[in-house]
Amino acid sequence: MSDLHDNETTGGVLAGLRVLDVSLLGPAILAQQLADLGADVVKVEPPGGDHVRKVGWPIIDGAALMHWHVNRGKRSIILDLKTKAGIETFIALVKKADILIEGMRPGALSRRGLTWERLSAENPRLVYCSISGFGSTGPLAQLATHGAGFDAWAGILAPQIDENGTPHFPERRTPIGYFAGSLWGAIGVLAGVIRARATGKGYHFEISQAGAAAAISAMALEAQRYVDRRNASGISETDDKVGSNRLRSSVRLAFYRAKDGYVLFMATEQKFWRNFCTAVSRPDLFAAHPGKGDYDQDYGNEVLRGELAALFKERTMAEWVELGLASDFAVVQAHTQKTLLQDAHFKASMAWLPEGEHPCDLLATPIMTLGEPPAIVHRAPKAGENTETVLKEWLE
Repeated sequence: MSDLHDNETTGGVLAGLRVLDVSLLGPAILAQQLADLGADVVKVEPPGGDHVRKVGWPIIDGAALMHWHVNRGKRSIILDLKTKAGIETFIALVKKADILIEGMRPGALSRRGLTWERLSAENPRLVYCSISGFGSTGPLAQLATHGAGFDAWAGILAPQIDENGTPHFPERRTPIGYFAGSLWGAIGVLAGVIRARATGKGYHFEISQAGAAAAISAMALEAQRYVDRRNASGISETDDKVGSNRLRSSVRLAFYRAKDGYVLFMATEQKFWRNFCTAVSRPDLFAAHPGKGDYDQDYGNEVLRGELAALFKERTMAEWVELGLASDFAVVQAHTQKTLLQDAHFKASMAWLPEGEHPCDLLATPIMTLGEPPAIVHRAPKAGENTETVLKEWLE
């Protein structure tokens, strides 16, 4: 164990940046991104603390994994923002902060008298990010929801229907809005800090996690909007040209079963398609199905799909990837979380915050520091663990 404070981030490219994080549950990911890069992030918690410590599975050392992940590298103080003393202390901290993150329903701080106008008057350089489920405008602004709700609303999480017609969560699901919203929020606050340091002027902006989930699939939405408008104008377009409907009929951008699992084959460019056919000693396939240019997926070519399905069963996933590397065509293993952890490239290119420093291994930021050591990120704090230390450091 390091002799540094056991839940503080030290070093890193954002060392010296002061962040107040007033967030509950998933929006805490935003400040976690900054803490991973060395910012001094102080999590302001209500009496009793953020209930993120009790949410989700697994429970490790008495708290949920979600807490250990999203609050790592932070320090925690308890402030009751329903009291005059709590408000006064909070404002004193805001005066010293570079960034304020409000990660609750829209207007949570304003309802306590902590408006942008009041806070920016106290600290004109303050960069203030409000991150919530649906933002402050529109009919869903105050809707209660969870992370899966952002993705379902955005059209990127659909139910799987069983043989009885009952809808279920997909067997494998990755939250999108939670993480995309926080990453765009991190870009926003750092852009604001650059401007504040250049001009002395801060700014207030908001991020909707549901909106971020929708923005992730922007091009699919743009394509659908284009089709809808063309059809409304009397120009016939079909929805099978949009998104997954079209991909289901793709042959050269498609999943195939290997000996021991599945691979995703991506030979849409003529170069990659030719290289593949050469590598498997089937130049006849290229001659019979050369494609129509540099981006052709051979939609609906079921004869070719059958030929490829038979070929892919002849090798393991790893053997296909090795052949792709040697012969320059695009193919990857379709991993599960379990198999990804054993993947050689994953092991070589991803880093962990190790168990011992944390209650369990946590995946480190994918921003890999080159030429200098990364920030040392210590374990997430207990509620209010650092109140005395932070108030002394920031306010005295």
